Amino acid sequence: MIVCYAQGGGLGHLTRIRAYLHTVHADEPATVLSGSPFTADPRVLGPHRLLQAPGSPAEVLAELRPEVLVVDAFPAGINGELDAGCVPPGTRTVHLARLLRWDAYRQVLPPSPILFDQTWTVEEPTAAHSAHLSRVSTAVQPLDLADPAAEARPDAAGSWLILHSGPAAEIHELISYAGECAAAEGRRPRLVLAAPHRPVGLPDGVAHIDPFPAWPLFERAERVITAAGFNAVRQMRPWRAKHRMLPFPRRWDDQFTRAARARAVSPQP
Repeated sequence: MIVCYAQGGGLGHLTRIRAYLHTVHADEPATVLSGSPFTADPRVLGPHRLLQAPGSPAEVLAELRPEVLVVDAFPAGINGELDAGCVPPGTRTVHLARLLRWDAYRQVLPPSPILFDQTWTVEEPTAAHSAHLSRVSTAVQPLDLADPAAEARPDAAGSWLILHSGPAAEIHELISYAGECAAAEGRRPRLVLAAPHRPVGLPDGVAHIDPFPAWPLFERAERVITAAGFNAVRQMRPWRAKHRMLPFPRRWDDQFTRAARARAVSPQP
């Protein structure tokens, strides 16, 4: 049994786990431990089983006895709740490492961290974060994620596509940012919001759609406006020139460094 520990309130952990299971395990069904509200959407996890475990991680994992435990993003869990004592004997441990605000996150590391058999870096960590991963991992290697195939989606050809899963206040910030970008280019584009829910106060003239996944819309959109979350930046890499990012502050995720890196590789016009 593959068990994926993907605690977090957003959609990003689930999207990344889904891509990992497709890339590394050929979509072998897995159990995903998550309390994200987005797991209520059957499109998100696909063939994988959700478990919203009420007990402690150690109790839940002792009952499940996974062959493989995959820990997403946070090597000690979102609040430092995972340590070596949580891992049942004989379990192969895997970590998906992405960029973190390491100086902040390291404060929640437990005295006995999980020792990972394999750490996959899905984006380059900072030097201090990388040093920690080397200390707690038998092997550290980069991994390029591939998303599973998607069904046909609404066509956003020629539109300026605004993508965000919430909260509503940030969606409105992105809509305003899209307007600012359009004004700077002297354009009056058709704006389309791709979001799980239609936010209250959506301005007139902004269409709303709820596709999942949304990445198949990127190629034909004229511009794509997002925050600087891991999946959006990764999935927009082939169309970087038309990607506009507005990073938001996060407890552990470093969207500002991610956006700066992406802009350095391919500056916006």
